[in-house]
Amino acid sequence: MMTIYVMSLALIFQSCVAQKTPKLNYSKDNNTLLWEISGNGLKKPSYMFGTFHILCKDDIKFSSNLQTAFAASKEIYFEMDLDDPKNTLGGMFFMNMKNKTLKELYNEKEYVKVASFFKDSLKLNISFFSKMKPMMLEAMLYPRLMPCKTPSGVEMELMTIAFKQKKEIKGFETIEFQSSIFDSIPYDKQAKSLLKDIDSSLSYKVYFNKMVNVYKNQETDKLVEIITDTAFNDGENDDVLLKNRNKNWVKQLKSILVKSNIFIGVGAAHLFGKDGLITLMRKEGYKVTGIENK
Repeated sequence: MMTIYVMSLALIFQSCVAQKTPKLNYSKDNNTLLWEISGNGLKKPSYMFGTFHILCKDDIKFSSNLQTAFAASKEIYFEMDLDDPKNTLGGMFFMNMKNKTLKELYNEKEYVKVASFFKDSLKLNISFFSKMKPMMLEAMLYPRLMPCKTPSGVEMELMTIAFKQKKEIKGFETIEFQSSIFDSIPYDKQAKSLLKDIDSSLSYKVYFNKMVNVYKNQETDKLVEIITDTAFNDGENDDVLLKNRNKNWVKQLKSILVKSNIFIGVGAAHLFGKDGLITLMRKEGYKVTGIENK
């Protein structure tokens, strides 16, 4: 199983916008998804928050510290610029495989199993997705794992605030780049991963729900453990999905942070561990401090 990465507040606290240097409570145990980046010559701190790309809407709640940090930031950075039509509507263009079809990746028995699952469980005809990359099809399974009918995403809810506060949204990557990541992982391996998800859908649902609960409770050590659970992630694609991307983002941040204080919202899996953004930023000389996020 490949690591999962594959994406309405009523209060905005407008009074926070006027703050030049927000006063925030630091975390005592670092079990938090919200981090402050300072030092290394920066005039103002920036903030980094670990997101979850798809959650039940009612489970997405933002602390007062997070809202303060968000309001005090000049620009918002996600993995990709989510309000750019080229990266959203244009994404449909990059979903398909190059010179391959789904039928070519499976034997007859396997293809029937995949087709039957999509028809019976998702109410979708697999023939409409005959050229779609299996990792994209994998992402279509996630809403089925959730106990709600109104899934959303942390980034989408942050975008709602950004629009109201008229903040510019930017991204570290383009849809073309993210598509190239999926193309760099052999399609046959992606197909095996999709089939494994289907074969172990019940146990994977338990795994997914556990990961959601660990995320909501901000148990960062457990989050690292569950993301690297070899039963669901063999780690084979961690370099292209996590490590290399983290290094590239840090390289960009070294230039960005000098010019502007920003709020960074990227998948929580990118923050932690020896190759995570927190560790990498500290190695570059920045002070990265956990902020209370209850």
